[in-house]
Amino acid sequence: MIEIKRIFDFPYYLKETYNLEKAFSTKYGGEWLSISTEEYIDKANAMSRGLLKLGVKPNDKIAVISTNNRTEWNILDIGVLQLGAQNVPIYPTISAEDYEYILNHSESVYCFISDKEVLEKVNEIKSNTNVKKVFTFDFIPGEAHWEEVLKIGEDTSNQEEVETLKKSVKPEDLATLIYTSGTTGKPKGVMLSHNNLVSNVIDSEKRVPFEKGKSRALSFLPICHVFERMILYLYQYCGVEIHFAESIEQMSFNIGEVKPTVMTAVPRLYEKVYEKIIAKGAALSGIKKGLFFWAVNLGLKYEPYGQNGSWYEFQLKIARKLIFSKWKAGLGGKLDLMVSGSAALQPRLTRIFAAAEMPIMEGYGLTETSPVISVNDMRNGGFRIGTVGRVIDHVEVKIAEDGEILCKGPNVMMGYYKDPEKTAEVMTGDYFHTGDIGEIDADGFLKITDRKKEMFKTSGGKYVAPALIENQFKQSRFIEQIMVIGEGEKMPAALIQLNFEFVKEWAKRHDIVFQSDAEMVQNETLLERIQEEIDTANKKFGKWEQIKKFEITPDIWSIEGGHLTPTMKLRRRVIKEIYQDLIDKIYRS
Repeated sequence: MIEIKRIFDFPYYLKETYNLEKAFSTKYGGEWLSISTEEYIDKANAMSRGLLKLGVKPNDKIAVISTNNRTEWNILDIGVLQLGAQNVPIYPTISAEDYEYILNHSESVYCFISDKEVLEKVNEIKSNTNVKKVFTFDFIPGEAHWEEVLKIGEDTSNQEEVETLKKSVKPEDLATLIYTSGTTGKPKGVMLSHNNLVSNVIDSEKRVPFEKGKSRALSFLPICHVFERMILYLYQYCGVEIHFAESIEQMSFNIGEVKPTVMTAVPRLYEKVYEKIIAKGAALSGIKKGLFFWAVNLGLKYEPYGQNGSWYEFQLKIARKLIFSKWKAGLGGKLDLMVSGSAALQPRLTRIFAAAEMPIMEGYGLTETSPVISVNDMRNGGFRIGTVGRVIDHVEVKIAEDGEILCKGPNVMMGYYKDPEKTAEVMTGDYFHTGDIGEIDADGFLKITDRKKEMFKTSGGKYVAPALIENQFKQSRFIEQIMVIGEGEKMPAALIQLNFEFVKEWAKRHDIVFQSDAEMVQNETLLERIQEEIDTANKKFGKWEQIKKFEITPDIWSIEGGHLTPTMKLRRRVIKEIYQDLIDKIYRS
């Protein structure tokens, strides 16, 4: 049996244990194309041989920038790592200036990119870097295609050299530099070793109830994010067929085609799925509508392990048969596990999807922890709503005096690349400071209460935890995004981005006509309705935490607009800068 010690051991273990016909599937020109485990390994070895002939040496950095997840990414990844070189994934949505910074900071020698759009940004800054050549995954006239490297690697005469290099790679060696999307300042290069990621896969596997060798996954979260990347290694470890969604926009169509048994997502995507389901229910009429919302209200009261008693379970059985089974069918019909990470998941979503027999197992971690620290597991009483589960094996968590979560274990990064000072700021001995505030209950479940850096004091000296408040307010169908402000001010307030789609539907039902989005955000009837939503949500909080004033922003908060990070977290500093006039209106008018 192959012992997995380095990341590139996963494909060989996959071949020996499951040898899948469809290890990876990607859609090209409207058709799904699959490769077997054997083809995956053969192409990865050809990539290693080709890169060697291009002069790639151990510890060289190879950058990869891909708009969508695809088979090529994984072949390249293994091909690079087998040489003792490092894969440097870059978020496609960041600016050309950030591309330049990362390519230079990492000293990347080659760059593999997906498409024309990324190529245009790379070409803007390529001459300011030491990148020798750019290869493309898509066929782009006049550009070097990645298959040129595979072609060079068809000559197997240097395979022995590849084998020698593979043997020389140690578990503690650097495998990848992952540049954090960062809500402030320049991105930091997180150094993760083979052992960081391998240990995290093996220790997380015990929490995931896959039917090994038979499960099917749909992957659409950016593979450049450590959460999805680790999950792809985990799928290989468990013999899961991996299908790559064409895009987030095509996700619902691809779900119908692939019929996955498992998928991973960030909370915002689960929120969007839920909103679409609710919108469909709202469009029903009569008994059908009544039944739909009876099931929803029942689902929102869900507790695991029959804690609500036999009468509730009896009603739930009926709701599942009449209503929730249709939800499941709409998501391919086979989905029995979803995983959530990157930000806090609203407890109502945890409840409703578990009630619909598509439980979302919320986990917790950071890029610096490879990433998983803890995760829920439906089995053995390991699922508790409102928590991020119990800490995984071999990882230790302690809560500092100020409430910060500290983490120690084989998953903790090697440090920040070329930045010993920033590394020292987040390490106390072997403990990594997560920057999150949390608590561990009597049964060992970890609960996150806020980001340490995001908490602020009002001028009255009261602490406010914005993430908690924001999560509550986002349960309103009127609110797409919200950011709580008020540091050093007399009261908390909020900037709100409306759910424009829902608001337009609502306006139609109330015979309200908006000539433009700018007019919409100033409509008195709408503002009064939003105030009602604020008043309802405020009841959940202490007087000092309640939102006293709000302003609606006229545009959509997006990754491209700089409002959100690539993992859809708020860039608080940027949002404040963009809407400084609205903040002044709240506090200075």
